[in-house]
Amino acid sequence: MINQEVIEKILKIIETNSKLTAEEVATMLDLDSSEVTSTIKHLEKEKVICGYHTLINWDKTDEEQVSAIIELKVNPQRGSGFDKIAERVYQYPEVEAVFLMSGSYDLLVEMAKAPMKEIASFVASRLSTIDEVQSTTTHFILKRYKDHGTLFVEDEGDKRMVVSP
Repeated sequence: MINQEVIEKILKIIETNSKLTAEEVATMLDLDSSEVTSTIKHLEKEKVICGYHTLINWDKTDEEQVSAIIELKVNPQRGSGFDKIAERVYQYPEVEAVFLMSGSYDLLVEMAKAPMKEIASFVASRLSTIDEVQSTTTHFILKRYKDHGTLFVEDEGDKRMVVSP
């Protein structure tokens, strides 16, 4: 088995670009590709690597849906704290992610892309009706500039004017 320092290097590399093959990762780290392959399989089995996702710039498509982030202020349940409430929320198929947060709100809910009316309806009919939910705040994402380390803005090059003597 590869040591922990090398495992962390493998994880950082594939987190940045999961399309790299084990052979490419092995070359980058000067390792044997079979070692990298077996390490990645072990990390997947142990749920250290939980999945692989594609990051899409939806602004470059004809997609008319929006993304939303919803903050929930909740009353924690006796014995289970926030866990049971979070479990109830993440069971909805419209929910992409749920995070326990510090600050004014307790849970942060990331919604799947949908029409604005559907997100509003989801908040009104599903989230706000949960007994433990005190309040919600919905934020619609208007434009992505950077997501998961990937820039969504075009590099427009050097805009300085050429000055000649």
